[in-house]
Amino acid sequence: MGPRQLFANQEHKYVALGEHKERPLTDRRWSKSFLLFITTITLVAFAALVFIFGRPSPHGDAPASCDTIYHGYQCQNDISHYWGQYSPYFLVPSDISDDVPNGCSITFAQMLSRHGARDPTASKTAQYNATIHKLQANVKNFTGPYAFLADYEYRLGADQLTVFGQQELVNSGIKYYDRYKELASRLVPFVRSSGQARVVESAQNWTQGFHAAKLANQVSKYADAAYPYPIVVIPETDVCNAFENGSDGNIASKAQAQWAAVFIPPIRTRINAALPGANLTVMETVHMMDLCPFNTVASPNGTISGFCALFTEEEWHQYGYYQTLNKYYGFSHGNPLGPTQGVGFSNELIARLTSKSVDDESSTNHTLDGSNDTFPLGRRLYADFSHDNDMTAIFSALGLYNRTTGHLPNTTITEAPQANGYSAAWTVPFAARAYFEKMQCRRRPEELVRVIVNDRVLPLTQCDGDRLGRCTLDAFVDSLGFVRGGGDWGRCFVGKYASHFG
Repeated sequence: MGPRQLFANQEHKYVALGEHKERPLTDRRWSKSFLLFITTITLVAFAALVFIFGRPSPHGDAPASCDTIYHGYQCQNDISHYWGQYSPYFLVPSDISDDVPNGCSITFAQMLSRHGARDPTASKTAQYNATIHKLQANVKNFTGPYAFLADYEYRLGADQLTVFGQQELVNSGIKYYDRYKELASRLVPFVRSSGQARVVESAQNWTQGFHAAKLANQVSKYADAAYPYPIVVIPETDVCNAFENGSDGNIASKAQAQWAAVFIPPIRTRINAALPGANLTVMETVHMMDLCPFNTVASPNGTISGFCALFTEEEWHQYGYYQTLNKYYGFSHGNPLGPTQGVGFSNELIARLTSKSVDDESSTNHTLDGSNDTFPLGRRLYADFSHDNDMTAIFSALGLYNRTTGHLPNTTITEAPQANGYSAAWTVPFAARAYFEKMQCRRRPEELVRVIVNDRVLPLTQCDGDRLGRCTLDAFVDSLGFVRGGGDWGRCFVGKYASHFG
């Protein structure tokens, strides 16, 4: 990550990001003013090209590359949209148009985004590497679609954004600006990020895209003197002891194991038969599937990996459901304390929507939320950056997918359209983004609220959303009784975990 200034402020810190990691332009000996000049010229040129060539064709032509600004990832959709949380962001189909209705204008836009595509976590990358070494040590002949494995060299890193993932967030910033141009052309967004490096870097990349789009739409070179935008960084801490350390943490892995016992054995048998000596286990077979999305997003252009062709379309649907079970039983309604993990941000969202102080006794940082510098109210544009697990918990706390019938089964698939639009790929892919909008409409006295997750307008049935997916602001806030009541936060510190609270 490029140089940055750190400012300590009592119990918190925030980052004013100066230089950006993505394509350094010079060494540190060059002057700051010259750097800013070169960066501005580069961003303007980039944004101009994007706006000329990057918009969707009005004739519905196929995208020129796998990843596009306005539609996301669009290569081999029959499999790539079924990689769960490892899918690159893509436009999710919506029964409700996400256009701004005639006679209405957007008055507020809060984005909640996942970081961009990354390498596997450190523990997973070690496991994947070991699986490849085992194959290459034990299999004497790789043929057919497996031939590439003979010379495949494991080069995936650990935890860091890929170049593809950085570009996802640049694209996201451009798209956000274009969507909210009426506000964004004259206002600066307030940006926050959770503390992990890949999340902070994603926030940086997003501001690059936003600023480039803004410059491309401005006549004056002084249009946005506030850039580079400060980014408030929130330390990542585990604060719900019962959730982090208790038995609830095993629910997801048990659910996945049950489903893996159903769909993995035929895949495992086929691969082991095709590769005598492989003797892959159930989990090693899952690893082989994981290597498809991770190698794909390791390519700067998102080129589909050879691992992807080793499995059928039906098997990718099964794999996608395997990942959905992880999120649902780990951080959503399938876990007794899952939705409670999202209560803190949800109460902050209420505060921003209503311009009232945060009322929360769960996971929020009172020092940060009590300062106008680190939690300003009355702004029109907000952008927060986090992780897939956090977003899943927040969506659940807000009741956005409450119409999902019962708990998701562990022995048969429930696809997203049958689960009220819920799946890991539809909700928390790499570079996922949710928009919480307020709009003012003619002949409507109160502002309306609408929620859009990866371009899908949610029906907001919990507050009697209209045919355009909108509730009044009061009705939306009133529907969040679980959030306003603190969820089940009291359960975080019961029994043997009570001593850890303080």
